[in-house]
Amino acid sequence: MTDFFYSIDLAIFYFFNHTLASGFLDKFFSTITNVHNWYIAYIILLGILVTKGGTKGRLAFAGIILLIAASDLTGARLLKETIERLRPCAALIDARIPAGCAGGFSFPSNHAINNFAAAFYFYKLFPNLKYPLFITAILIALSRVYLGVHYPSDILGGAVLGSIYGLLFGIGILKLNDYIISKKSESKNEG
Repeated sequence: MTDFFYSIDLAIFYFFNHTLASGFLDKFFSTITNVHNWYIAYIILLGILVTKGGTKGRLAFAGIILLIAASDLTGARLLKETIERLRPCAALIDARIPAGCAGGFSFPSNHAINNFAAAFYFYKLFPNLKYPLFITAILIALSRVYLGVHYPSDILGGAVLGSIYGLLFGIGILKLNDYIISKKSESKNEG
């Protein structure tokens, strides 16, 4: 049974990594997968949260820092180091690696965990942003397969785990925000 699922994983991997291969997609996916290319956007968006988002925005800012720390540590330190699955670029001699082979282990994809955690988290807090959030998370996750550094099952596992983390943290921040609002309201009524 394991061989059957692995063969499906490989077929999907080769579809993205070989069949869709093009110079344009090599550049596109290499650019969007690199977290350094997102720093300016992160700073601007987090700055807007803090300065324009009120209490909910400031809570969202603090929550996303904790969320990414938790999801990243779970993937990188706990699961990858326990499962020790080789990356396809290290295990398959014909894997295309336009951006080079990343170090470390493969399962789960931290790009998928972190981006799906952030997407579900911000979707829970700001539902109107769902399309850009989920499109970005999906494209970044797919980039990892296209670039030959993750199997599709690494992405799926990371996406599921990240989605759970994001939803739980989002619910927690909403409850905390409601609590703070109710306390502010009580203190206005007393005064």
